[in-house]
Amino acid sequence: MAKIREILAENIKECRRKSSITQSELAERANISANFMGMIEQKRKFPAPEVLERIADALEIDVSELFITSVSPQTELKKLHKAILADLNQAIGDAIDKAITDKYKPKKIRQK
Repeated sequence: MAKIREILAENIKECRRKSSITQSELAERANISANFMGMIEQKRKFPAPEVLERIADALEIDVSELFITSVSPQTELKKLHKAILADLNQAIGDAIDKAITDKYKPKKIRQK
C-alpha cells in the first residue's frame, strides 16, 4: 500500500492540475511558502492538520479527498501496460530458448 505522504502528494498534484493552478498559486492560496508546497508534493514534508485544511480549501475540496486512494484509470492502464510488456518479454525469451535448444539438440540417427 502506498504511504500516506505519497497518497497526499499525488492527490494534491492531481487536484491542482485539475484546477489548472501552479504550485506557487496553490501555496499562495493556502498561505504557505512555495518551497514548502514543493516539499509536500515531493513527499519530503508532511503538513500539519491546519495546513491540510488550508490546502483543501484552496483546492475547493474536502480534506478527506486529499487521502483518497482510489486507483485512477491511468494508473490501471500503466499497470496493464507493464504486465503486457513483461508477458511479451517472457514469451520472446521462451521462444529464443526453445529455438536455441532445438538447433543444438542432438539429432537421432536412423539405423537400417
